[in-house]
Amino acid sequence: MITTLLFDLGGTLHSVIRKEDSMVRYAERLIRRLSDYGIMLDTTPERLAVSLHENAEAYKHLSERTLTELPEAKIWNEHYLREFHIGEERLAPIAEELSFQYDYDRLTMMRKPRLRETIEELHRMGIRMGIVSNIISTSLVPHMLNEYGIAQYMECIVMSSETGIRKPDPRIFAIALERMGVTAAETGYVGDTISRDVLGARNAHLGLVVRLNNPSIAHRDAAFQGADAPQADFVIHELYELPEILRSVNGR
Repeated sequence: MITTLLFDLGGTLHSVIRKEDSMVRYAERLIRRLSDYGIMLDTTPERLAVSLHENAEAYKHLSERTLTELPEAKIWNEHYLREFHIGEERLAPIAEELSFQYDYDRLTMMRKPRLRETIEELHRMGIRMGIVSNIISTSLVPHMLNEYGIAQYMECIVMSSETGIRKPDPRIFAIALERMGVTAAETGYVGDTISRDVLGARNAHLGLVVRLNNPSIAHRDAAFQGADAPQADFVIHELYELPEILRSVNGR
């Protein structure tokens, strides 16, 4: 019996669209915002957009190897803005603001079709819900849940930015289970990646694993193909397929 569903955020509750011109506009705003704090970057928005992307990808690969999320000020000082040698102390007061805007301003996030209706239906079915997300910001997930009108249904938000632990490490799932007071066997997870979500849920021995098909992140799962790759119990194309899956699994 599945009583609880945990969700990923990006690629699961919303689609993420990246545009090169958005990245340059974000870099321009970042330069201006840092200057408000007396931090002057000797670069152009175009050059900064390129270096930010390259540095963020390098940090992502590092964090995926170590399954560790560093503190925000350290991420910005030693990785995202590493060429500028700013110092953690100067970045610390605005590190969360920078982390939030990095996703919120740089990306276009489109909520999944019938998102609120799906979450409300699961709630009416008696399913408890929460979030487990790899993310450098501590405020973006709560903000997006409020923006989508579903914050009241999420009993638990567990983030790598808060715990220092990244999926697929099973410990981040264990934190969510402990906070909600549920067992792994009665808990399902819904995410879009094999490498983080499916593998992580399997590592945590959760009772149900659902993968939302997301071709845009296929490159991140390139090493997780074939018969030996971790498999989800269900692969869906739309989030609103979930209630019927839960009815089937729970025999209702």
